[in-house]
Amino acid sequence: MLAIGEKAPSFSLPDQNGVIHTLEEYAGKKVVLYFYPKDNTAGCTAQACGFAELYPQFREKDAVVLGVSKDSVASHKKFEEKYGLPFTLLSDVNLEAIKAYDVWQEKTNYGKTTMGVVRTTYLIDEAGVIVKAFGKVKAKENPAQMLDELD
Repeated sequence: MLAIGEKAPSFSLPDQNGVIHTLEEYAGKKVVLYFYPKDNTAGCTAQACGFAELYPQFREKDAVVLGVSKDSVASHKKFEEKYGLPFTLLSDVNLEAIKAYDVWQEKTNYGKTTMGVVRTTYLIDEAGVIVKAFGKVKAKENPAQMLDELD
């Protein structure tokens, strides 16, 4: 996991509509950047729907929510439409941001070790510096936790 006080790595990734987003375009805003394993799985859906439910409050605090996984643009579009997600989902099929933010790690599931995305959330300040970092977050609790961190 990246350290607090570190400059957040730049990225250039397509969203669920194929539009490219960079970290730099959010300069002057707080960014909640959350990495999750896979669209349409129980934990990831709970986390995304939690962010969706609280999204108006994130907007009130002038914060942007960005979800990142290695799913395709098409998968993200279906996920957004199915659950009415009001925020940006970024597709990182080449693992550029996922590796830059140190969330591609060994995971053990049912005794089998594989590489995958460890659910991690970063809070990045208006100057692009990481001010909070949470690894192995609990999907259902993470949205409210991040909203509290904005105070």
